[in-house]
Amino acid sequence: METQYFKDYSPCLERDMEMKVYGHAGKPVLFIPCQDGRFFDFENFKMTDVWGPWIESGRIMVFAIDTIDKETWSDKDGNADHRIWLHEQWVHYITDEAAPFIFEYAKERNGGYEQMIIPFGCSLGASHAVNLFLRRPDIFDGCLALSGIYTADYGFSGYMNDLIYQNSPVHYMRNMPEDHPYIEMYNRSKIVICVGQGPWEIPDTTNELDWIFKQKGIHAWVDFWGFDCAHDWDWWYKQVVYFVPYILGDK
Repeated sequence: METQYFKDYSPCLERDMEMKVYGHAGKPVLFIPCQDGRFFDFENFKMTDVWGPWIESGRIMVFAIDTIDKETWSDKDGNADHRIWLHEQWVHYITDEAAPFIFEYAKERNGGYEQMIIPFGCSLGASHAVNLFLRRPDIFDGCLALSGIYTADYGFSGYMNDLIYQNSPVHYMRNMPEDHPYIEMYNRSKIVICVGQGPWEIPDTTNELDWIFKQKGIHAWVDFWGFDCAHDWDWWYKQVVYFVPYILGDK
């Protein structure tokens, strides 16, 4: 498996940010680690083995990035306004810096063929993946989100300001007009949101997002797995194997 490591200064975050790319060609997938995670979690938690067949065959390239969750969503004793401002800077890092790099890198590797990006994550990484897709369907043409929570209440305990609202999918999607141009863009995309109902899973906001999608006419595969399905890597491996063929149009 071909890998490349990058470390570049981010003007948005005013720090160096790291990224590792897995694969030589294919659909670009943005891996967002679990809460407080790092770019190397994709490899350390053996997702390379699970995604390996699609990476090795040139159907997918995975771009694994860093979060700054420790300073934002996890720092619950910190100032909420500053934390969400910093998170928004991380969103801009992805949309304004990482995404253009991914587009150009993938275009070169794919012989000039341009493709949009699929964000993928588990747990809080899934929350970020859904939020990124819903906010920027001009960059992302779907998402693969496993075991996420889709309200900013998780990190901000009911406190709300404009930026928190913009990062809380169940809030802003509830108020999206049914004729909003994004809905047509969503419906051209591959949206997969999955959650189990077993240990440590919290399916409530997935249920709410599913209801909102149906009310707005948004076509998404929202899948609820059984009461044996836990919030853990072994189940996420199985879900990746199950859903990636759909993301790639194989089923």
